[in-house]
Parts: sequence; C-alpha cells; structure tokens
Amino acid sequence: MGARVWALIIKEFLALLRDRASRVVLIGPPLVQLMVFGYAATFDLNRVPYAVFDQDGGLAARQLLARFDGSGEFRRVATLQSQAQVRGVLDDRRALLVLRVGPGFTRDLVSGRGAPLQALIDGRDSNTAAIVQGDVSGVVQEFNQQWATAHGWPRAGAQLRARAWFNPDLLSRWFIVPGIVALLMLVITLLVTGLSVARERELGTFDQLLVTPMSPGEILLGKAFPGVVIGALEGCVTVVLAVYWFHVPFTGSVAALALGMLLYLGAAVGVGLMISSIARTQQQGLLGVFMFMVPAVILSGFATPIANMPRPVQWLTLLNPVRYFLVIDRGVFLRGAQVGDLLGQFWPLALIGAASMACAAWLFRHRAR
Repeated sequence: MGARVWALIIKEFLALLRDRASRVVLIGPPLVQLMVFGYAATFDLNRVPYAVFDQDGGLAARQLLARFDGSGEFRRVATLQSQAQVRGVLDDRRALLVLRVGPGFTRDLVSGRGAPLQALIDGRDSNTAAIVQGDVSGVVQEFNQQWATAHGWPRAGAQLRARAWFNPDLLSRWFIVPGIVALLMLVITLLVTGLSVARERELGTFDQLLVTPMSPGEILLGKAFPGVVIGALEGCVTVVLAVYWFHVPFTGSVAALALGMLLYLGAAVGVGLMISSIARTQQQGLLGVFMFMVPAVILSGFATPIANMPRPVQWLTLLNPVRYFLVIDRGVFLRGAQVGDLLGQFWPLALIGAASMACAAWLFRHRAR
C-alpha cells in the first residue's frame, strides 16, 4: 500500500510540474498575493494629511503646530482662514484631520486655564479615525508635558476635544457594513458570470451554442444579464438590511447609489466574462474569480486606506472597480452625497466596464475558434 501511495504522490507532482498552466498557478498567484498583502494591507498611518485653522496665532499655538509639522506622522496640506473652509477640506478628503486652535489659546495656557483645542476628524473610516485620534492625543500630551516643565507648572493646560465628522461615535459598523454591500455584489456577480461560459465548455454544450443563429455579442449579453439582475438584487437586499437591521444612516441620494450600482455591476460582469472566456472548466473559473477578488478587495480601501499604500500600488488601484464603488457607497450612506458629488467616481467605473466588456467579447471570439 505504501508503494502505491508513493507512486500516486510522484505521479501528482509530475502532472503538476509538466503542465505549464499548473506551474503558473502554483508560482504566480502566491507571489502576487504576497506582494499585495505585504505592501497594501497595513494599518500604520504615515504622514496623515491635516489642515490647520489657527484662531490664536500666539506663541503657544505656533509651538504646538510645530510639533505636528515636525513629528513625521502628520503632513499639513492646508492652512484655513475661516470656519466655512473646515467642512470643505474634510468633505473632499483633502485632509483626514483639521486642528482648530481656539482664540485665546496662548492666553489661557499662560494663565493656567484650559486652552481650547479641537480636532475634527473624518470619521467615515472609523478605524483610521481612531488611530488618528490616538496620534493627535500623543502629540498634545507631549506638548503639555514640555510646556508644564518649561514653566514649572504642576499640570498641563491644553485640553483636546476630538470630534469625528460623518461618524461621531466612530462606530466600526457604520464603516464596515456599507463596504459589505460592495463585496457581496462583487462575489455573487463574479460567480454567476465567471462560471457561465466555462460551464458550457465543461458540459459539452458550448459548440451547440455557437451553431445557433445568435452572434457572440448576443451570447455574451444573454450571459451578462443574469449577473446584473442577481447582483442588483443582492445589493438592494444588503442596503435594506444595512439601514433597517444594522441601523447605518442613509443620508444621501438613492439615485446616486442606484447609478453607482449599475456601473459597478457592469464592470464586475465584464471582469467575470473575461475570466469565463479564458477558463476551460468551472474549476479554472473559480480559481480565476478568487485570483481577481482577493487583490481587488485588498486594493479597494475596504479595510486599509489607499493613501497609506506605496505610490505604485496606489496607481494600480485606479484599475480596481471596487475602489470607486466603495467611495460612492460610503459617500451616499455617511456623507449625504448626491449624483453631482460623485461624477469623479462614475466615469472611471463606466470606462472600466466598457473596457472589460470589450475585452471579454474579443476573448470569447478568440477562444471560440
């Protein structure tokens, strides 16, 4: 028995190593996923973009802000002149944090009273907001200790009041659940479309399909439609559950979310049909779906901010449809986004969908020969 088992083991190894496709699958995807996880999946925050609204301008305020500028953890992107500019810089994601130094900060600190200091944090990503809040508290605490030591005071005077916008309580559910909408729609759409053509080949009905009067474009359209319908139903059910079961606030436009869903499903269906046109069996189709889905989720900003990834990886995320729909999804849920606010996310999704469908049509014709 031992000899027979050993012979089978050798045979399986030889079969894997002699098949070029198997060698590629064994070596390529693990290396790619290792690089993606190693560089993109990080919760460390470096050079957090922040803005300053200094209503004091005194010595203590300048010393405090110099600590932020020189810490290496923060990067000043704007110096604001009015309260009206605060919302704009957070709303457009130009800054994750706005430090508001209240009037009389230096005077109150010198007199030993509590000095007003406010940190306004973008709370749409609750994990990142919590980390930023902790980093801000650390810098303020160090400043307090140095100020108290320099002036011989028994206690420090700067009092930090942190406030998270869009997610005041930093509830992770408000951040995670809208992202689940994007992930479930992607999974179900890829599975439906990624196995459709491969299933025909595996069952032996692909050639029968080709001899029908339908053109390749019509065949692809017929296979794309069920994926769009099922993905849309999955997305609608998930949105309803998010609002009424998980109590995530829905503050934006239903039309903006519907348009985003439609464009997102078009891109996902295109990718799924590309995978299905290449795959010869359903097993290969499943492997292709997995190879696309894991990097797409990691590079989407679902769990870790894209801004923290290396610059080449950030450029790679521009090809990822999940990235754009997550901005649409969370913007509609938490930020109150309307159709006009999300035009910069709609057109890349439309472009990715058109390109993937065109590529799927070409692959379908090429592989059908």
